[in-house]
Amino acid sequence: MERYRILPHTADGKFRAFGATREEAFANAALAAASLMWDWWTIKPLRSIPVTIEGRDPEQLLYKFLEEILYLHETKRFLLGGVEDLKIEDGGEGFRLSAVLWGDETGGRYEIFGEVKAVTYNEMKIEHGCDGWAIQVVVDM
Repeated sequence: MERYRILPHTADGKFRAFGATREEAFANAALAAASLMWDWWTIKPLRSIPVTIEGRDPEQLLYKFLEEILYLHETKRFLLGGVEDLKIEDGGEGFRLSAVLWGDETGGRYEIFGEVKAVTYNEMKIEHGCDGWAIQVVVDM
């Protein structure tokens, strides 16, 4: 299955991520966002960061998850190379995501060719169909 597809957008970045499960689609959305800034598949797995995110609905959970990746990049110079053990729980009054992000720090070893400034709710979609899950996100570049 295709992980994600970068879509045309007049001013910002836009992508659709796919997965057989909602968790796989969220993980692929993280990789799609990273792909707008660096080649995530070239990042060495030298560091892992566990994350826990809570949101009132799936859209807010996705927004906060992707924003966490941007935050880690800006504050800890972390370059995402992969997502493992991603789990999403519906607690009745909200959603909880836990995952392990792995990657490396910037330091001249990797080319940074873009900057995602923020995730937006504009055109955000989380869809479930017979082929699995699809997520669409627009980011401010």
